[in-house]
Amino acid sequence: MRPIARVPGPLAWWLSLSATAVLVGCGGSGGSDPAPPPAPQPKACADLNGMAIAAADIGLPTTGALVTAATTVAAAGSGATATPEFCRVSAAISPVDPAAPKILLQVALPTTWNNKALMFGGGGYNGLIPAVTGNVPAGPTAQATPLGRGYATFASDSGHQAGALGSQDGSFGVNDEAVRNFSGEALKKTRDTAVAIIKARYAAGAPSKAYFAGGSTGGREALAVAQKWPQDWDGVISLYPAGAAASLDLQFGRITRALAQPGAYANPAKRKQLYDAAMQACDALDGVADGLISDIRSCNAVFNPATASVNGAPLRCAGGADTGDSCLSDAQIAAFNVINTPITFGYPLASGETQYPGFNTWGTDFGIPNASPLQTTVTFLSMGTLQPASPMPVGAPYGSIFWDQWVRFFVTRDASFNALTLDPQNPGPWQARISELSGLQDVNKTDLSAFQAKGGKMLIAHGTGDALVSTRATAQYVDRVRAAMGQARADSFLRYYEIPGYGHAVSTVFNASWDSLSTLENWVEKSTLPPNQTVTDTVGVPGRTRPLCDYPGYPRYNGSGDVNLAASFSCSTQ
Repeated sequence: MRPIARVPGPLAWWLSLSATAVLVGCGGSGGSDPAPPPAPQPKACADLNGMAIAAADIGLPTTGALVTAATTVAAAGSGATATPEFCRVSAAISPVDPAAPKILLQVALPTTWNNKALMFGGGGYNGLIPAVTGNVPAGPTAQATPLGRGYATFASDSGHQAGALGSQDGSFGVNDEAVRNFSGEALKKTRDTAVAIIKARYAAGAPSKAYFAGGSTGGREALAVAQKWPQDWDGVISLYPAGAAASLDLQFGRITRALAQPGAYANPAKRKQLYDAAMQACDALDGVADGLISDIRSCNAVFNPATASVNGAPLRCAGGADTGDSCLSDAQIAAFNVINTPITFGYPLASGETQYPGFNTWGTDFGIPNASPLQTTVTFLSMGTLQPASPMPVGAPYGSIFWDQWVRFFVTRDASFNALTLDPQNPGPWQARISELSGLQDVNKTDLSAFQAKGGKMLIAHGTGDALVSTRATAQYVDRVRAAMGQARADSFLRYYEIPGYGHAVSTVFNASWDSLSTLENWVEKSTLPPNQTVTDTVGVPGRTRPLCDYPGYPRYNGSGDVNLAASFSCSTQ
């Protein structure tokens, strides 16, 4: 055995001191904490490509997500339409069921970020990714888009890819996971995936504020995130929301069956006669004939197509027969009365709904002759150009195609099924499946305490001339929230506005433009209550303004002043 070498005294002291320093630096006997790991560094845009998001980082079941593309997009445009330099990220969220489609999403990450995020909702049956460079529904034409304001924006196709029918394609309904994704689960999955990408890009925590904006199905989605995942959101903008979606589908079925009756489908010329008759009877109910029916509830109470006149002649054809385009037959009047009245369910639905209201029918543009390039879209989103039939023609009313797809793929899962044979009020063997779907698709929770407690704020708006989603249904939901939570408590976080003449998404009567995002930001971030606001028409009478009245208020003429200026009107409930 070799003897241990001894070190001379001074050198031993120096080595002992050095060893102690090493131990202290390594968290040894010196007792100090280890050095913190280096701070995460922002990723370059291109370095996001191929990034994996683990399933554990997504709050609902998936098999993870993958960034499939990341590209820097140069700044472009000017003024309100300008977009800054940003990183466009595409990603895919993989399903649990290998037969289910992936959720495809996009994220726009501005080089100069305001530390906030905004998610866009979809439309119809979704299947398409909304433009992440776009504006909120009915957004202002003179203000920057969310991306232009510095938001990180994102959106998804809700978990399936649409075919030739676009937003009317419900064929994905044969897959359970795809149905759950469309019904709401994709919202949480998309949000969590997008936030993971945002964190990686900016080497930051979660966005300081997160907002959601959507219309129609996107409006339903805005209500859904506030109801189901309030911890994730600071504010939502919900336009013309298809909230009780399954119940609305059942109303579509009732209306479709009525329009399919012999002689019941009115052509555009006849729709114009009905529209003109209602305008002549109801326009001045708000104090002035200004081309808008603002006091819609009074109009609903007094107008009767069977006794109304148009241009001095009866709206009803002589004897009730169809005698031409200048009048409506009894069959057509009966069909419009179905649109105007609620459907009631004689069987229980899992969602608890017992009915779905009728539509504001008198004075609504169901697709009338108009030279505006927007009129084609208005007609597409309302009564279309062809009568409902089986097979359902592509030009049928939007709601009729929606019903046909829902029955064939969501309910019966039989692509050859004749949807006209299913009575939504007496569905027979399909009752249990319809009830189950209502539990998934009707977004109708009225206790929003968690969202309120978190400080969340909600702006809802709906046009009184919506032919696709009932304005009355939105008012009914708001009334239920106010009743459940108390008026004062509801007013502390929710506002609902009705916009006279505005249709579904677009309108040639009054095409609304409103800076809802600034109103929401100020309410959430500065505790500034929504002020008296105006909404601007961009198409019917470009530049015309009206006060934005909190429901049940409506704009009433003051008795003098320019009828195209909001200042000439006051909000009234009388």
